Amino acid sequence: MIESGLTPDKYAFPFALKSCAGLSDLQMGKQIHQHLLCHGCGNDLFVDAALVDMYAKCGCVEDARLVFDKMPVRDLVCWTSMISGYVHNGYDGETLEFFDLMRRSDVKPNRVSLLSVLLACGHLGALRKGEWFHNYVIQTGFDSDILIATAVIDMYAKCGSLDLAQYMFDQTRGKDVVCWSAMIASYGAHGLGRKAVNIFNQMIDAGVKPNAVTFTCLLSACSHSGLLEEGRRHFESINRHYGIMLKLNHYACMVDLLGRAGLLLEAEELILRMPLEPDPSIWGSLLGACRIHGNIALGVRVADRIFQLDPTQSGYYVLLSNIYAAKSRWDEVQKVRELMVGRGVNKKQGFSLIEFNNCVYKFGVGDRSHPQSDKIYSFLEELAAPMRHLGYVPLTDFALHDVEDEMKETALSQHSERLAIAFGLLNTSPNTPIRITKNLRICGDCHNAIKFISKIVNRIIIIRDMNRFHRFEDGSCSCSDYW
Repeated sequence: MIESGLTPDKYAFPFALKSCAGLSDLQMGKQIHQHLLCHGCGNDLFVDAALVDMYAKCGCVEDARLVFDKMPVRDLVCWTSMISGYVHNGYDGETLEFFDLMRRSDVKPNRVSLLSVLLACGHLGALRKGEWFHNYVIQTGFDSDILIATAVIDMYAKCGSLDLAQYMFDQTRGKDVVCWSAMIASYGAHGLGRKAVNIFNQMIDAGVKPNAVTFTCLLSACSHSGLLEEGRRHFESINRHYGIMLKLNHYACMVDLLGRAGLLLEAEELILRMPLEPDPSIWGSLLGACRIHGNIALGVRVADRIFQLDPTQSGYYVLLSNIYAAKSRWDEVQKVRELMVGRGVNKKQGFSLIEFNNCVYKFGVGDRSHPQSDKIYSFLEELAAPMRHLGYVPLTDFALHDVEDEMKETALSQHSERLAIAFGLLNTSPNTPIRITKNLRICGDCHNAIKFISKIVNRIIIIRDMNRFHRFEDGSCSCSDYW
């Protein structure tokens, strides 16, 4: 159009921006933004709304907010684009703050905005905020919406309240395949594979046909619980009995299931005979199994394949480092680090979240930014003696540094989940469960230590890491150390 010498108007720009949003083409979106300003189409409601949506969907939430704040008039569309952009780009706290601003501005939330805040609560593990939003859903009459009802179920499960998730699931009428799948996924994430399988069987009995996502949830549940034969049977049935084409997620779950069971070579053979081209996540599942079972030779071979496909993801380098460190092969650990530096790969920083008094607090490893830091560290030191008395021995291999054991122990005791737990124990009343959300996989030493802590303080401690839930109670974990 431009090459033909025609001048775009305020009706053309929104469609062009919508196309950029659909393609996630930020560069073209910025060029069109410059064009519309040059042609005097700024400050038009529909053009500005399209700009907000484009920037948000391209991951530039700050730019979307700049456009939003300059708009003289805002409809619901642009509010919804903004709140959806926040949650889908990982700005969960900002999502909740923006929703409050939306309500104070007398803008009535719609389905998308409510789905966004429920998703944000689940990401943060913010149960109390989630309960408030659930009540708001009921007050605004959205509780009969099946998508909203499913989001509520998912939110409760992600916040560690499986009982509430199950209750809401039982109360939901007209459950569709998405709702059933969410409940299967919830039990799977909590390590209750048998219950996940039972829910799947109930769904079939109810006449609801599973889809590809359902089987991903089911196979993942089998993997977390070590249900090898159940997993094999359902994997074979996906295409044979239900006519669903096998996807990469299904293979990834099956590789994970076989790998966790110690069948590493069978898992590798499954990858090699796949009709689909394996991606890094498929090989990553096998690399994780190599870490669990300490298979260095296969781990190195798998890591080489991963780095050929995607040399930028830090998690795979860390897994390989863990494999070497567990065998005290520090020279190889150092080589992996040098490889990361040479490729410009930065290790993802771990953090843990805990909700208290309607606020979500964030702790990093060795974090001393919290006003109660002195109390937190003193409390952890006080726990050290009774933990050792009960038999706790630090698993210093997880410190991943070739230094003295005493220094390793200090590093381990300052992991983010332990700081968050100490904060929770110091600030909540007895018998209150401690709920933690961690962005990375919980390390083996912390997993071991928290079992002892739960026994000493006589508290239930629930941690959701990037893979699953761990419920610690009276010295044991719900995962039965199968994770």
